[in-house]
Amino acid sequence: MQLSIQNLSKQYKTGEGVTGINLDVAKGELVTLLGPSGCGKTTVLRSIGGFLEPDSGDILIEGQSVIKLPPEKRPTSMVFQSYNLWPHMSVFDNLAFGLHIRKMPKAEIREAVSDALRLVQLPGSEKKLPSQLSGGQQQRVALARSLLLKPAVLLLDEPFSALDAKLRHEMREELREIQSQTGLTMVFVTHDQEEALALSDRIVVMNHGHIEQVGNPRNIYDEPETLYVAEFIGKMNFLEGVGEQGVIRAGRSEFPNPKGLAGKVTVAARPEDVIIRSGQKSGEGLQGVIKQLMVLGHYAEITVQLEDGFTVRSFQPKEAVRELSVGQQVQVDYSKTLAYPCA
Repeated sequence: MQLSIQNLSKQYKTGEGVTGINLDVAKGELVTLLGPSGCGKTTVLRSIGGFLEPDSGDILIEGQSVIKLPPEKRPTSMVFQSYNLWPHMSVFDNLAFGLHIRKMPKAEIREAVSDALRLVQLPGSEKKLPSQLSGGQQQRVALARSLLLKPAVLLLDEPFSALDAKLRHEMREELREIQSQTGLTMVFVTHDQEEALALSDRIVVMNHGHIEQVGNPRNIYDEPETLYVAEFIGKMNFLEGVGEQGVIRAGRSEFPNPKGLAGKVTVAARPEDVIIRSGQKSGEGLQGVIKQLMVLGHYAEITVQLEDGFTVRSFQPKEAVRELSVGQQVQVDYSKTLAYPCA
Protein backbone atom coordinates (compact mmCIF):
# COMPACT_ATOMS: atom_id res chain seq x y z
CA MET A 1 0.00 0.00 0.00
CA GLN A 2 1.27 3.45 -0.91
CA LEU A 3 -1.10 5.14 1.54
CA SER A 4 -2.84 3.67 4.58
CA ILE A 5 -5.32 5.62 6.71
CA GLN A 6 -5.98 3.83 9.98
CA ASN A 7 -8.91 4.64 12.27
CA LEU A 8 -8.64 8.37 11.58
CA SER A 9 -10.89 10.69 13.60
CA LYS A 10 -11.15 14.48 13.70
CA GLN A 11 -14.01 16.33 15.38
CA TYR A 12 -14.67 20.08 15.21
CA LYS A 13 -16.48 22.18 17.80
CA THR A 14 -19.43 22.42 15.40
CA GLY A 15 -19.91 18.66 15.71
CA GLU A 16 -18.77 18.02 12.14
CA GLY A 17 -15.71 15.94 11.30
CA VAL A 18 -14.82 12.34 10.57
CA THR A 19 -14.82 9.20 12.70
CA GLY A 20 -13.07 5.86 12.27
CA ILE A 21 -11.86 6.35 8.69
CA ASN A 22 -9.96 3.33 7.33
CA LEU A 23 -8.68 3.34 3.76
CA ASP A 24 -5.79 1.76 1.86
CA VAL A 25 -4.63 3.19 -1.48
CA ALA A 26 -2.38 1.10 -3.72
CA LYS A 27 0.63 2.46 -5.59
CA GLY A 28 -0.42 4.06 -8.88
CA GLU A 29 -4.10 4.17 -7.92
CA LEU A 30 -6.40 7.17 -8.34
CA VAL A 31 -8.92 7.19 -5.50
CA THR A 32 -11.67 9.80 -5.24
CA LEU A 33 -13.32 10.97 -2.01
CA LEU A 34 -16.87 11.85 -3.06
CA GLY A 35 -19.67 13.45 -1.09
CA PRO A 36 -21.60 16.67 -0.41
CA SER A 37 -20.21 19.67 1.45
CA GLY A 38 -19.55 18.90 5.11
CA CYS A 39 -19.26 15.13 4.68
CA GLY A 40 -15.59 15.07 5.77
CA LYS A 41 -13.77 14.44 2.47
CA THR A 42 -11.59 17.58 2.69
CA THR A 43 -10.86 16.85 6.36
CA VAL A 44 -9.42 13.48 5.33
CA LEU A 45 -7.41 15.03 2.48
CA ARG A 46 -5.97 17.83 4.63
CA SER A 47 -5.09 15.32 7.33
CA ILE A 48 -3.08 13.30 4.79
CA GLY A 49 -1.28 16.48 3.69
CA GLY A 50 -0.50 17.56 7.27
CA PHE A 51 -2.65 20.72 7.19
CA LEU A 52 -4.90 19.32 9.93
CA GLU A 53 -3.95 17.39 13.05
CA PRO A 54 -6.31 14.45 13.64
CA ASP A 55 -7.62 13.67 17.13
CA SER A 56 -6.66 10.01 16.74
CA GLY A 57 -5.54 7.43 14.22
CA ASP A 58 -2.52 7.07 11.97
CA ILE A 59 -1.51 7.81 8.37
CA LEU A 60 1.20 5.73 6.71
CA ILE A 61 2.85 6.58 3.39
CA GLU A 62 5.10 3.91 1.88
CA GLY A 63 4.87 2.07 5.20
CA GLN A 64 6.08 5.00 7.32
CA SER A 65 3.88 6.98 9.71
CA VAL A 66 3.69 10.67 8.77
CA ILE A 67 1.21 11.71 11.44
CA LYS A 68 3.82 13.75 13.37
CA LEU A 69 5.40 15.39 10.31
CA PRO A 70 4.59 18.95 9.12
CA PRO A 71 3.32 19.34 5.53
CA GLU A 72 6.73 20.28 4.11
CA LYS A 73 8.30 17.11 5.51
CA ARG A 74 5.66 14.75 4.09
CA PRO A 75 6.10 12.99 0.71
CA THR A 76 2.89 14.62 -0.50
CA SER A 77 1.93 17.59 -2.65
CA MET A 78 -1.45 19.29 -2.91
CA VAL A 79 -3.26 20.93 -5.82
CA PHE A 80 -5.85 23.41 -4.52
CA GLN A 81 -9.04 24.78 -6.07
CA SER A 82 -7.46 28.25 -6.00
CA TYR A 83 -4.30 27.95 -8.05
CA ASN A 84 -2.03 29.60 -5.44
CA LEU A 85 0.41 30.88 -8.07
CA TRP A 86 2.59 33.90 -7.24
CA PRO A 87 1.23 36.62 -9.55
CA HIS A 88 4.51 38.58 -9.75
CA MET A 89 6.55 35.54 -10.80
CA SER A 90 6.81 33.96 -14.24
CA VAL A 91 5.53 30.45 -14.88
CA PHE A 92 9.14 29.23 -14.80
CA ASP A 93 9.84 30.85 -11.42
CA ASN A 94 6.58 29.52 -9.98
CA LEU A 95 7.55 26.01 -11.01
CA ALA A 96 11.25 26.28 -10.14
CA PHE A 97 10.74 27.69 -6.63
CA GLY A 98 10.35 24.34 -4.86
CA LEU A 99 13.24 22.86 -6.79
CA HIS A 100 15.54 25.76 -5.81
CA ILE A 101 14.66 25.11 -2.15
CA ARG A 102 15.72 21.50 -2.70
CA LYS A 103 19.03 22.84 -4.07
CA MET A 104 18.67 21.14 -7.44
CA PRO A 105 21.26 22.24 -10.05
CA LYS A 106 20.02 24.99 -12.41
CA ALA A 107 20.42 22.89 -15.57
CA GLU A 108 18.33 20.09 -14.03
CA ILE A 109 15.67 22.60 -12.92
CA ARG A 110 15.36 23.97 -16.48
CA GLU A 111 14.99 20.47 -17.88
CA ALA A 112 12.50 19.39 -15.21
CA VAL A 113 10.33 22.51 -15.69
CA SER A 114 10.37 22.03 -19.45
CA ASP A 115 9.33 18.36 -19.08
CA ALA A 116 6.54 19.25 -16.64
CA LEU A 117 5.12 21.91 -18.96
CA ARG A 118 5.11 19.44 -21.85
CA LEU A 119 3.27 16.95 -19.64
CA VAL A 120 0.49 19.47 -18.90
CA GLN A 121 0.43 20.64 -22.55
CA LEU A 122 1.88 24.11 -21.92
CA PRO A 123 5.30 23.93 -23.64
CA GLY A 124 7.02 27.29 -24.12
CA SER A 125 5.02 29.09 -21.40
CA GLU A 126 7.98 29.63 -19.07
CA LYS A 127 8.17 33.44 -19.47
CA LYS A 128 4.45 34.17 -19.09
CA LEU A 129 2.91 35.61 -15.93
CA PRO A 130 -0.12 33.86 -14.36
CA SER A 131 -2.31 36.85 -15.37
CA GLN A 132 -1.55 36.09 -19.02
CA LEU A 133 -3.00 32.58 -18.68
CA SER A 134 -6.61 31.35 -18.68
CA GLY A 135 -8.07 29.63 -15.61
CA GLY A 136 -7.49 26.23 -17.16
CA GLN A 137 -3.89 27.07 -18.01
CA GLN A 138 -3.24 28.35 -14.48
CA GLN A 139 -4.57 25.09 -13.05
CA ARG A 140 -2.27 23.17 -15.41
CA VAL A 141 0.68 25.17 -14.03
CA ALA A 142 -0.44 24.43 -10.45
CA LEU A 143 -0.62 20.74 -11.37
CA ALA A 144 2.84 20.88 -12.98
CA ARG A 145 4.25 22.48 -9.82
CA SER A 146 3.00 19.56 -7.73
CA LEU A 147 4.24 16.98 -10.23
CA LEU A 148 7.75 18.49 -10.11
CA LEU A 149 8.02 17.65 -6.42
CA LYS A 150 7.60 13.95 -7.32
CA PRO A 151 5.33 13.20 -4.35
CA ALA A 152 4.60 9.68 -3.15
CA VAL A 153 0.94 10.77 -3.00
CA LEU A 154 -0.55 13.67 -4.98
CA LEU A 155 -3.55 15.29 -3.25
CA LEU A 156 -6.13 17.21 -5.29
CA ASP A 157 -8.79 19.31 -3.52
CA GLU A 158 -11.61 19.99 -6.01
CA PRO A 159 -9.04 21.38 -8.48
CA PHE A 160 -11.41 21.82 -11.43
CA SER A 161 -14.51 23.23 -9.70
CA ALA A 162 -13.74 26.84 -10.73
CA LEU A 163 -13.53 25.92 -14.42
CA ASP A 164 -16.39 25.83 -16.94
CA ALA A 165 -17.93 22.48 -17.96
CA LYS A 166 -15.92 22.06 -21.18
CA LEU A 167 -12.60 22.85 -19.47
CA ARG A 168 -13.44 20.55 -16.56
CA HIS A 169 -14.00 17.71 -19.01
CA GLU A 170 -10.69 18.41 -20.78
CA MET A 171 -8.77 18.64 -17.49
CA ARG A 172 -10.21 15.32 -16.30
CA GLU A 173 -8.96 13.63 -19.45
CA GLU A 174 -5.55 15.26 -19.10
CA LEU A 175 -5.24 14.31 -15.44
CA ARG A 176 -6.09 10.69 -16.27
CA GLU A 177 -3.49 10.72 -19.04
CA ILE A 178 -0.85 12.24 -16.72
CA GLN A 179 -1.64 9.66 -14.06
CA SER A 180 -1.29 6.90 -16.64
CA GLN A 181 2.08 8.26 -17.84
CA THR A 182 3.60 8.95 -14.42
CA GLY A 183 2.09 6.09 -12.39
CA LEU A 184 1.49 8.59 -9.55
CA THR A 185 -0.73 7.69 -6.62
CA MET A 186 -3.51 10.28 -6.37
CA VAL A 187 -6.25 11.10 -3.88
CA PHE A 188 -8.85 13.39 -5.45
CA VAL A 189 -11.66 15.21 -3.62
CA THR A 190 -14.87 16.23 -5.39
CA HIS A 191 -18.59 16.67 -4.82
CA ASP A 192 -19.21 16.07 -8.55
CA GLN A 193 -20.32 12.47 -9.09
CA GLU A 194 -19.77 12.63 -12.85
CA GLU A 195 -16.17 13.69 -12.24
CA ALA A 196 -15.67 10.84 -9.77
CA LEU A 197 -17.17 8.23 -12.11
CA ALA A 198 -15.04 9.46 -15.03
CA LEU A 199 -11.70 9.70 -13.20
CA SER A 200 -11.43 7.08 -10.53
CA ASP A 201 -10.00 3.63 -10.11
CA ARG A 202 -12.02 3.54 -6.89
CA ILE A 203 -14.56 5.88 -5.32
CA VAL A 204 -15.01 6.44 -1.58
CA VAL A 205 -18.55 7.72 -0.98
CA MET A 206 -18.69 9.71 2.27
CA ASN A 207 -21.66 10.82 4.35
CA HIS A 208 -21.66 12.74 7.66
CA GLY A 209 -18.08 11.88 8.53
CA HIS A 210 -18.05 8.19 7.70
CA ILE A 211 -17.55 5.99 4.64
CA GLU A 212 -20.76 4.64 3.08
CA GLN A 213 -19.20 2.54 0.32
CA VAL A 214 -15.87 1.95 -1.43
CA GLY A 215 -15.77 0.45 -4.91
CA ASN A 216 -14.87 0.94 -8.54
CA PRO A 217 -17.14 3.29 -10.54
CA ARG A 218 -19.21 0.48 -12.06
CA ASN A 219 -19.73 -1.09 -8.61
CA ILE A 220 -20.81 2.19 -7.08
CA TYR A 221 -23.21 2.96 -9.93
CA ASP A 222 -24.68 -0.50 -10.53
CA GLU A 223 -24.71 -1.87 -6.98
CA PRO A 224 -25.10 0.95 -4.44
CA GLU A 225 -24.99 -0.73 -1.04
CA THR A 226 -27.12 1.80 0.83
CA LEU A 227 -30.08 4.01 0.08
CA TYR A 228 -27.85 7.06 0.58
CA VAL A 229 -25.45 5.94 -2.18
CA ALA A 230 -28.39 5.08 -4.45
CA GLU A 231 -29.80 8.59 -3.94
CA PHE A 232 -26.45 10.34 -4.32
CA ILE A 233 -25.01 8.60 -7.39
CA GLY A 234 -26.74 9.16 -10.72
CA LYS A 235 -30.46 9.50 -11.36
CA MET A 236 -32.79 6.97 -9.79
CA ASN A 237 -36.50 6.21 -9.54
CA PHE A 238 -37.73 5.44 -6.02
CA LEU A 239 -40.97 3.61 -5.21
CA GLU A 240 -42.24 3.04 -1.67
CA GLY A 241 -43.31 -0.53 -1.03
CA VAL A 242 -43.67 -3.32 1.52
CA GLY A 243 -41.54 -6.46 1.74
CA GLU A 244 -43.44 -9.67 2.40
CA GLN A 245 -43.15 -13.40 1.60
CA GLY A 246 -40.28 -13.18 -0.87
CA VAL A 247 -41.62 -10.20 -2.86
CA ILE A 248 -41.88 -6.45 -2.54
CA ARG A 249 -45.21 -4.87 -3.38
CA ALA A 250 -45.17 -1.23 -4.51
CA GLY A 251 -48.49 0.05 -5.77
CA ARG A 252 -49.78 -2.54 -8.24
CA SER A 253 -46.31 -3.87 -9.02
CA GLU A 254 -44.36 -6.74 -7.51
CA PHE A 255 -40.57 -6.77 -7.36
CA PRO A 256 -37.96 -9.38 -6.38
CA ASN A 257 -36.87 -9.43 -2.74
CA PRO A 258 -33.52 -11.27 -2.74
CA LYS A 259 -32.49 -9.78 0.63
CA GLY A 260 -35.71 -10.96 2.28
CA LEU A 261 -36.59 -7.43 3.43
CA ALA A 262 -39.70 -7.06 5.59
CA GLY A 263 -41.80 -4.02 6.38
CA LYS A 264 -41.41 -0.67 4.63
CA VAL A 265 -39.01 -0.87 1.69
CA THR A 266 -37.74 1.56 -0.96
CA VAL A 267 -37.48 0.08 -4.45
CA ALA A 268 -34.94 1.78 -6.72
CA ALA A 269 -34.58 1.58 -10.51
CA ARG A 270 -32.21 3.44 -12.83
CA PRO A 271 -34.02 5.31 -15.64
CA GLU A 272 -32.12 3.22 -18.21
CA ASP A 273 -33.60 0.08 -16.57
CA VAL A 274 -37.19 1.29 -17.02
CA ILE A 275 -38.73 -0.35 -20.12
CA ILE A 276 -41.46 1.49 -22.02
CA ARG A 277 -43.74 -0.18 -24.56
CA SER A 278 -46.42 1.59 -26.55
CA GLY A 279 -49.96 0.19 -26.60
CA GLN A 280 -52.11 -1.53 -23.99
CA LYS A 281 -50.95 -5.14 -24.11
CA SER A 282 -52.13 -7.12 -21.09
CA GLY A 283 -49.54 -8.77 -18.86
CA GLU A 284 -46.73 -6.50 -20.11
CA GLY A 285 -46.19 -4.33 -17.07
CA LEU A 286 -48.12 -1.45 -15.57
CA GLN A 287 -50.22 1.06 -17.49
CA GLY A 288 -49.14 4.70 -17.54
CA VAL A 289 -49.43 7.98 -19.43
CA ILE A 290 -46.48 9.96 -20.83
CA LYS A 291 -46.39 13.33 -19.04
CA GLN A 292 -43.14 14.69 -20.49
CA LEU A 293 -40.74 13.77 -23.29
CA MET A 294 -37.39 15.53 -23.68
CA VAL A 295 -34.81 14.65 -26.32
CA LEU A 296 -31.38 15.30 -24.78
CA GLY A 297 -28.87 14.71 -27.55
CA HIS A 298 -28.39 10.99 -28.20
CA TYR A 299 -31.08 9.91 -25.71
CA ALA A 300 -34.54 10.95 -24.55
CA GLU A 301 -35.90 11.31 -21.01
CA ILE A 302 -39.51 10.21 -20.66
CA THR A 303 -41.62 10.89 -17.57
CA VAL A 304 -44.56 8.52 -17.09
CA GLN A 305 -47.44 8.81 -14.61
CA LEU A 306 -48.37 5.25 -13.61
CA GLU A 307 -51.93 4.17 -12.91
CA ASP A 308 -51.01 3.35 -9.29
CA GLY A 309 -49.91 6.98 -8.65
CA PHE A 310 -46.13 6.65 -8.94
CA THR A 311 -44.16 8.75 -11.42
CA VAL A 312 -41.11 7.20 -13.12
CA ARG A 313 -38.46 8.46 -15.53
CA SER A 314 -36.99 6.40 -18.33
CA PHE A 315 -33.94 6.98 -20.54
CA GLN A 316 -34.42 5.71 -24.09
CA PRO A 317 -32.38 5.98 -27.32
CA LYS A 318 -33.73 8.92 -29.34
CA GLU A 319 -34.63 6.57 -32.22
CA ALA A 320 -36.86 4.56 -29.88
CA VAL A 321 -39.14 7.50 -29.02
CA ARG A 322 -40.18 8.58 -32.51
CA GLU A 323 -43.51 6.77 -32.08
CA LEU A 324 -44.10 8.19 -28.60
CA SER A 325 -45.79 11.47 -27.61
CA VAL A 326 -47.04 13.31 -24.53
CA GLY A 327 -50.45 11.98 -23.41
CA GLN A 328 -49.89 8.57 -24.95
CA GLN A 329 -50.72 5.42 -22.95
CA VAL A 330 -47.77 3.06 -22.47
CA GLN A 331 -46.76 -0.08 -20.58
CA VAL A 332 -43.93 0.22 -18.04
CA ASP A 333 -41.71 -2.58 -16.79
CA TYR A 334 -38.27 -2.87 -15.16
CA SER A 335 -35.21 -4.82 -16.31
CA LYS A 336 -33.47 -4.41 -12.94
CA THR A 337 -34.40 -3.10 -9.51
CA LEU A 338 -32.68 -2.66 -6.14
CA ALA A 339 -34.30 -2.56 -2.71
CA TYR A 340 -33.41 -0.96 0.62
CA PRO A 341 -35.03 -0.90 4.06
CA CYS A 342 -36.63 2.48 4.78
CA ALA A 343 -34.60 4.60 7.18
